[in-house]
Amino acid sequence: MKKINRDLYLNKLISRKENGMIKVITGIRRCGKSYLLDPIFKDYLMQSGISEDHIIKIDLEERKNKKYLNPDVLDEHIRSLIVDQKMYYIILDEVQKVDDFESVLNGFLHIKNVDVYVTGSNSKFLSSDIITEFRGRGDEVRVYPLTFKEYCEAFKGDKYEAWDEYILYGGMPLILSKKTDEEKSAYLSNLFETTYLKDIIERNNIKRIDVLNALVNILSSSVGSLTNPAKLANTFLSNSIKDVNEQTITTYINYLLEAFLLKKVERYDIKGKKYISTPSKYYFTDVGLRNARINFRQLEENHIMENIIYNELLVRGYNVDVGIVEMRDNNKRKQLEIDFVCNLGTKKYYIQSALNLETREKTIQEERPLMNINDNFKKIIVIKDNMKHWYTEEGILVIGIQEFLLNEDSMDL
Repeated sequence: MKKINRDLYLNKLISRKENGMIKVITGIRRCGKSYLLDPIFKDYLMQSGISEDHIIKIDLEERKNKKYLNPDVLDEHIRSLIVDQKMYYIILDEVQKVDDFESVLNGFLHIKNVDVYVTGSNSKFLSSDIITEFRGRGDEVRVYPLTFKEYCEAFKGDKYEAWDEYILYGGMPLILSKKTDEEKSAYLSNLFETTYLKDIIERNNIKRIDVLNALVNILSSSVGSLTNPAKLANTFLSNSIKDVNEQTITTYINYLLEAFLLKKVERYDIKGKKYISTPSKYYFTDVGLRNARINFRQLEENHIMENIIYNELLVRGYNVDVGIVEMRDNNKRKQLEIDFVCNLGTKKYYIQSALNLETREKTIQEERPLMNINDNFKKIIVIKDNMKHWYTEEGILVIGIQEFLLNEDSMDL
């Protein structure tokens, strides 16, 4: 397995170095948060002239460090290692395991020669209450599984072979160390069951494990489809599970969101300039985990492509919604959907995902929602075909999925 260079995140850490804030590195378990801090960031510090005894690293998941789950013991230990006025870099892995960790971190903020980096695998510890505890001095860096570009850089093979693997097994970093299909599928299935679901069940004291499992299966099978808790509750009812209500479904979905397994995407009325609260779409943080959950069935490449594009947009820093544009067709009002409306500062893009544009009729069908938007922001259709990008007669950029993912400037071609 080649070394994985996560320069995007390393540069984010470098730009935040010694900024007087607690750097909180978040993301789904096993996506590479710890690897980012050690060895990647630690190596950078040492190459910059920082001596190793000024880098204090504690992995709070390791059994040998169990005593440090006591906040007083952890605080006392770290302070005992600060013996001069030079800068110390404190790295704490899975800090949410420490009782009252907020007060420990707040205490470090008062030490002038420390720079603090922590990781955490659920969003609950980044609640508004905790951000308030940090008094506005918490700085989040979200880490995602490998993008296709990162995957290609570490993959032994060409980009076409890499794509075939990526849409099946996703971008969890350790998947690159697995040699056979059996090893890869077993790793992802085990990760989903014994790491993510087990953690959610134990942390939230879930009693209806059967309902949680059924909900995960439904969301896995309908990735990228519009749904809401009421519709999901009706699905349970139609399957003769009568004691499940909307509130339970909402609560369980929130648990999945907090664990970074899923992302919720709301719909935005482009002409009306307002959000439509329901229904929404849900995408998986990693398509390999989604595929493993349904035993690698329902591998519709159009839905997987859509999920991958969504994740790529998040990595690039965009705020992403599903777009709705209303039009009249034979004096009837009709809503058309734009797969993604992306915003970053003054930039805005409208993106459609389509497997192909093999006929003029198909091209018109995919263009239609985009052509009903009354502004001049960039409009893009991403397709599976890997021919060189081109523009339609209406000025819409058409680009192959691999070029879109591998070229960081693809949206501005």
